[in-house]
Amino acid sequence: MRRQIMSMLAGLVLVTGTLLGAGPAAAVAEPPAVEPPAVGPSGAAPRASEPPAEFGSDWHDPVTAAPPVTRPGTRSCDVTLAQAQFRDFTPYRGSYTPPKGCGDRWSTVVLRLDGNVKGRQYDRLGHLSVGGVEILRTSTPQPSPDGIAWSVEKDVTRYSELLRGAHPVEMLIGNVVDETYTGIIDVKVTLTFYAAHGAARSAAVPDRVLALNGTSLTTPRNSERILAEVYATGSGGGCEEYWYLTVPDTAPYSCKAGDGPYREVQIRVDGRLAGIAAPFPTVWTGGWSNPFLWYVIPGPRAFDIKPVQYDLTPFAALLNDGREHRVEVSVAGVPHGRPGWSTPTNVLVWQDEGSTVVTGGLTRHHESTPVNSVRHTPGPEHRLDMKGSHRLTVSGYLDTSHGRVTITVSRAVGNVSVHRWTEDEKLDALKGTWTDDETVTSGGRATATHRLYTMDGTTTLGAGDRLRTVLTLGDRADTAEVRGGRRLAWSRLDDRYTGDATYTANVPRDQRHAVGRTAERYLLHGPEGCYDRSLTTVQGMLTEDRRRC
Repeated sequence: MRRQIMSMLAGLVLVTGTLLGAGPAAAVAEPPAVEPPAVGPSGAAPRASEPPAEFGSDWHDPVTAAPPVTRPGTRSCDVTLAQAQFRDFTPYRGSYTPPKGCGDRWSTVVLRLDGNVKGRQYDRLGHLSVGGVEILRTSTPQPSPDGIAWSVEKDVTRYSELLRGAHPVEMLIGNVVDETYTGIIDVKVTLTFYAAHGAARSAAVPDRVLALNGTSLTTPRNSERILAEVYATGSGGGCEEYWYLTVPDTAPYSCKAGDGPYREVQIRVDGRLAGIAAPFPTVWTGGWSNPFLWYVIPGPRAFDIKPVQYDLTPFAALLNDGREHRVEVSVAGVPHGRPGWSTPTNVLVWQDEGSTVVTGGLTRHHESTPVNSVRHTPGPEHRLDMKGSHRLTVSGYLDTSHGRVTITVSRAVGNVSVHRWTEDEKLDALKGTWTDDETVTSGGRATATHRLYTMDGTTTLGAGDRLRTVLTLGDRADTAEVRGGRRLAWSRLDDRYTGDATYTANVPRDQRHAVGRTAERYLLHGPEGCYDRSLTTVQGMLTEDRRRC
C-alpha cells in the first residue's frame, strides 16, 4: 500500500522530488557518544484549554524532545554561514571567514538553522558544506497553510580545524515551487563560537578534517587515529526511501528488491572490507503515507541526520605510506543500478606530533559469512520473515612516539523483521529491529556501544477511504568505557516516538477531517546526571511538555 497510497496522494507524502536533488553532498550530526541531535522551538504557540476536534489550517511549530546543545558561559562570537530562500534546485553559494574576538581554539561550536515555510510543500532533504566538508544534513517539516517556523541545533566542535580557515560554503534544500506546491523554504544558518577560558577548555578535536574526494584518500603520514563518518541516507522518492519494506521479486508487493529488505552500509579500503554498520530506518515527515503523524513532532533523527562512524585506525599504517588509497562506501542489498542512497563521507584524522611517519601493520581481518534469510508466506495476508546478520573484526598496531599501540575493532550488525500486507495493500504492517554492536579496544581501554533501532507500524485503508497509521519508533544506544575492569564512562540514550493518525484520502485538503495523537519521550542518562523530556500533541496542538530530571 505504501506506493499505491503515495500515488493517490500527490501532495501529502514523501514522494518523487521530496528528497531528490539535494545531491550526494550532505551532512552531519553528532558523534557517537550521545550528543543529542536537533531541537525545535518548544513554546511557539499558546496552548488552548482543549485541542480542536480535528486538524485545522494551522498547528504548533515543529518541536523535538531532544536537549539543546550544552553551551559554556564564556565569551561567544556569531557568524552567519548561510541565508537563502530555496525555490528550486539552485544551491546557495557563499564564503566563510573565521570569527574575530574568540580566539582560534574554542571550547564549543554550535550550528543553528532557523527556518520558516508556509502554504503547501513536500518535505525536502538538505545539506550544508564548508570547504567541501558536509557539516549538516537535514530534512524539512511540511508546512501549514498559515506557516510554521522551526530550528535545528547541533554541536559541530569536531570541525574546529576546518573552521579555523576561510572556505567556500554551499547549501542546498532542493525544492519545487509552482501553482500547487507554494512553500518557499526560508533558512538562516549561524555558527556560535565559545572561547576556551577557565574550566571551559579548548576541545580535543581532530587535527585534520578531510572530505572524501570520490574514492581517493591521502592521509598525513603521521596519522595515529582515523575515523570515517558517512551520512548514509535512503531517499529520492523511490522504494529505497522505504527500503525496510521491500520484498523479493517473487512476492506481490509494490516495492521490490531482489534480496529483500536487508541493508548494510559498508566501507572498504583498497577493496578490503574495513567497516560495517546498520543504517538507521529514518522516517521523513511525509513518511508512512501519513504526514499528520509528523506535523509537530518529527521522527527520530529526521531533522539532524547522524552519520555512521567507522574506526579505521587498524588501517592507519597502510594509509600512512604517502600514497593515494581507494576508499569506497556502498550499501549492501540495494539492487544493481537502483538510485536512492547518498553516502557523503568525511575523514577525521588525529596526528602524532612526535613522529614524522607512523608505521605499523594490519594483524587480523576476520569476516563472518553474511546471513540474509528471507521467507515469503503467501495468502490473503502475505507475510515476509527476514533475518540478516554480519560480523567483522579487524586488528592492527601502530609504532608511535609514545610506544606501540594495538587496536581491535569488532562490529556485529543484525536485522529481524516481519512484514505483513494484503494483496491490495490496504493493510501494510512492519515490525522490525536493527542492532549494531561495536567494541573498540586500544591501549587496554575498551569502548563498547550497543545500538538498537525499532519500528512497529501498521497502515490501513478502510471504509470511506479513511487511512489510519499507528506507528512506534525507537532509537537507543548504550555506551560504556572500561579499563582494567573499571568503568570509566557510560551513557544511555532512549528516544521513543509514538503516533496514531487518521484522515480521509483522495479528497481536497480541507475535507480530510484528520485527527491524530503523537508523542515523544527522550531520555539521556550518564554520570553527570539525566535529561528526560516528554511531548504530546493532539490534532496538532502541543498538550504536554514535561521534564522529569
